[in-house]
Amino acid sequence: MAAATAARAVILPIARRRLWSFTQRPLVRGAAGRSLHFGGIRLRSTQPATQIVLNVPETRVTCLENGLRVASEDSGLSTCTVGLWIDAGSRYENEKNNGTAHFLEHMAFKGTKKRSQLDLELEIENMGAHLNAYTSREQTVYYAKAFSKDLPRAVEILADIIQNSTLGEAEIERERGVILREMQEVETNLQEVVFDYLHATAYQNTALGRTILGPTENIKSINRKDLVDYITTHYKGPRIVLAAAGGVSHDELLELAKFHFGDSLYANKGEVPALPPCKFTGSEIRVRDDKMPLAHLAIAVEAVGWAHPDTICLMVANTLIGNWDRSFGGGMNLSSKLAQLTCHGNLCHSFQSFNTSYTDTGLWGLYMVCEPATIADMLHAVQQEWMRLCTNVTESEVARAKNLLKTNMLLQLDGSTPICEDIGRQMLCYNRRIPIPELEARIDAVNAKTVREVCTKYIYDKSPAIAAVGPIERLPDFNQICSNMCWLRD
Repeated sequence: MAAATAARAVILPIARRRLWSFTQRPLVRGAAGRSLHFGGIRLRSTQPATQIVLNVPETRVTCLENGLRVASEDSGLSTCTVGLWIDAGSRYENEKNNGTAHFLEHMAFKGTKKRSQLDLELEIENMGAHLNAYTSREQTVYYAKAFSKDLPRAVEILADIIQNSTLGEAEIERERGVILREMQEVETNLQEVVFDYLHATAYQNTALGRTILGPTENIKSINRKDLVDYITTHYKGPRIVLAAAGGVSHDELLELAKFHFGDSLYANKGEVPALPPCKFTGSEIRVRDDKMPLAHLAIAVEAVGWAHPDTICLMVANTLIGNWDRSFGGGMNLSSKLAQLTCHGNLCHSFQSFNTSYTDTGLWGLYMVCEPATIADMLHAVQQEWMRLCTNVTESEVARAKNLLKTNMLLQLDGSTPICEDIGRQMLCYNRRIPIPELEARIDAVNAKTVREVCTKYIYDKSPAIAAVGPIERLPDFNQICSNMCWLRD
């Protein structure tokens, strides 16, 4: 396919054990045309008129000798965001230590060899800074937001908490209760519950099928040795990115990285663990509870990883489906065909399409909240719309979806924190940051024919994964749902 080449992510090799750097500079676009000559003299005034220099700050990347990558974008702001993006999450755990990565994130702010928990909190407060962390299935992130002048202190604090945490027994016992209460809060969020069930059935008996927080019995049994072993095994230079955005000097950030991380990460020697393979299985989980007022349902097919050439096209298809809830105005005038159907037929309270990508796999589908009596009709409408994407989606719809996708991507990069997040995530996924003009060009390369071909490849006649919670008595049989993935009768 023509768009497949345009969408292919270029993976740059990592040069181990030596210092290397490169700069991604703003793209210069020139009009395709020949210079004008009169009597052998070219009119110099024509050259600047045919060039457009995009005013985008450069993303500079440097790799240290131990493999740690330093990436930054200097936008000249008075504030900055700096963080450590680590290629280690719940996917790298097993059944016995599932929950360790998230537990370790909680322990990071409970004191180091240089700072007690109170000292750490007071230092951050006195700087007027923010310190935070989160864990996903494939990544763990620690980041700080501060004034640009406080960048050295922010980097030093981040280095201290991931390399010198005391992991005291008393703090570990106290955090068990905190995490168990967090688990109870998550269980009240039905969308989180449904997506955990969706992963459990789609990637059953694999690492992606396990939750990020881990089971209760693991939280009660994780000890200091488990946390130390996880750090030693996974917190290695080649798996860490120090990313920064805002008012940041790359040269200063590089010197800070060399000073705080240059030698210390050599202690964690040994081979980098291989990514555990995770196989998708078309299957379902049903948790029926007729006492609940609404049914919560997610249906998904297997998609592709971040670097796959079909990723961009699936993102466009995901935007085509869109999202809707009853608070939206517009009704039948909405551009999403599925939104029009649900609004006209009063089929659901809300729906939300999603495209979740991991390194080598992904989930593409839809989450919906329905009345018990409309589950079958809503699911039929969803599958009907999916089949329409495979057969007769129009160029005008694709053009609208592409514009909306580009707009959403640019709006998400508003401020130093989302930009820093974008840099860190892309460095882990692609080993480079894709420039915005290149990303826009890849989106523009998608057309209706490409959408139909890619959707047919991943949706048509594929067994989906389904997770449903609530009053789901009228949810169709799984075999009937599978048969509707290739042919529908209105």
